[in-house]
Amino acid sequence: MSAYELFVAPFMDYGFMRRALVAALCLSLGSGPIGVFLMLRRMSLVGDAMSHAVLPGAAIGYLVAGSLSLTAMGIGGLIAGLSVALLSGLVSRSTLLQEDASFASFYLASLALGVLIVSLRGSNIDLLHVLFGTILAIDTPALYQIGTISSFSLIAVALIYRPLVAECLDPGFLRAVGGKGPLYHFFFLFLVVLNLVASFQALGTLMAVGLMMLPAAIAQLWARSLPRMMAVAAGVAVASSYVGLIASYHLELASGPTIILTAAIVYVVSIFLAPAGLVWRVLPLPHLKG
Repeated sequence: MSAYELFVAPFMDYGFMRRALVAALCLSLGSGPIGVFLMLRRMSLVGDAMSHAVLPGAAIGYLVAGSLSLTAMGIGGLIAGLSVALLSGLVSRSTLLQEDASFASFYLASLALGVLIVSLRGSNIDLLHVLFGTILAIDTPALYQIGTISSFSLIAVALIYRPLVAECLDPGFLRAVGGKGPLYHFFFLFLVVLNLVASFQALGTLMAVGLMMLPAAIAQLWARSLPRMMAVAAGVAVASSYVGLIASYHLELASGPTIILTAAIVYVVSIFLAPAGLVWRVLPLPHLKG
């Protein structure tokens, strides 16, 4: 098998592979930087909880539209995700519960409700599509929607970059200078939910957060400055998407899980070989030798 047949032919011969690649690249560019901010805020598991929280809204959108309509499911998922985010924040500020415990409680209830709705009114195939995604079934309207969300996310992060960094690293300072920390925090959660909705059809609710958090964790091992982390996260997500699609095509595997597993393999390798990895902690550094 030539290099062309291995790396290029699947995308030249099949339109669904091209659409899947473009969708994955858009998701990678939009989700990578968002994942870095989630990691710096120590909200990685909150992102995972919110990815499950969109399920009941997406399920209701599916019932209303009568088919796997990305627009209806996306609107429903966005409303459900933002509702869980707002309710969790309200509960954590009104009770003794911490925000992570509040998110976990709401996400478990949302996940159970969403699965129940789909299982009652749909088939097992519908449930699998909702939970695990169908990236090879991305159509042109869905591609436009994903591209729009990713573009909006990049522009929004660029516009609020400085206050977002300040609110992320030192929220006390932002409050002291009169900054609107809660407003930026809510807008950031809105961007998280928006990107999870964009990832919904491609990767499903169970793995939508994968292109956010795995590349972000890898970036932290390889880079030290925030801009480099964001660039590395986006680059790793793009590379994982391409390699995952190629591997799934030739090995006849499910595309969504293969993309996430590719990123997971890069993560495991980075744990050992990255500048902040285990190998460099075990080996003696040159400037410490006698």
